[in-house]
Amino acid sequence: MNNEAETKLEQMLAQLRQERDELRVRAHLLKAEVKQEWDEVERKWEQVEFKLERVGQGARESAGDIGAATKQLGEEIANAYRRIRKAL
Repeated sequence: MNNEAETKLEQMLAQLRQERDELRVRAHLLKAEVKQEWDEVERKWEQVEFKLERVGQGARESAGDIGAATKQLGEEIANAYRRIRKAL
């Protein structure tokens, strides 16, 4: 290979390395963002389970209030799952 071909190859490899590094950083950030959202959704899911358990045990709060709160949490969780699915 002549010097010109070697130079072009080195330039191409340098560009590919730079692009790869940038994509790696973006992929890492995306994973962290998705992980954070997943952790938030998991906390909400635990709240849903807790509220449903309380309804089953005959909690003093009305079932309607707990049901409404659980429905809202469920909608938030569904929206978060859609966002996570899109991100992946």
